[in-house]
Amino acid sequence: MKYLKKLFTLLVIALFACGFTACSSDDEEPEEPSLEVTPANLHGTWELAEWNGEPLAEGTYCYIVFNRKDQTFEMYQKFDSMYGRHITGSFAIKNDPYQGYIISGSYDNGKGDWNQSYLVTRLLKSGSMIWTAKDDVTDISRYERCNEVPAEILKDCKDLTEE
Repeated sequence: MKYLKKLFTLLVIALFACGFTACSSDDEEPEEPSLEVTPANLHGTWELAEWNGEPLAEGTYCYIVFNRKDQTFEMYQKFDSMYGRHITGSFAIKNDPYQGYIISGSYDNGKGDWNQSYLVTRLLKSGSMIWTAKDDVTDISRYERCNEVPAEILKDCKDLTEE
């Protein structure tokens, strides 16, 4: 019987603690609403901050600069090579009634389409967005808005194209 009383007391304390915590959640900031995914809301420079929940490996980078007016992009990336690359092309956004906003792209100079189309979620006014590969839900990228592509990366990519 003593065991049941102790168990009951612990249960009451636990429920009280949970109730107290739930009441205190009013002090938390409300979740920031997602923006509509449009060329205007994507316009500007974005840095790939995380890929599949992990920061990028040291020495790698990816920046995308979106131009809303003509729906073009410039990408500065260093993933699969020891050199940085400057890649250009165009992008399109489609609002699928079942999946949401989908971004796809084509590279200039006949290099074809992006390997994947991406579901764009959590595009926030504060400057972040999540991309999930349409055909591979484990391929998740988080981008952060930034002011510009760093000068050393522009130089790294420019030096390669001048050779």
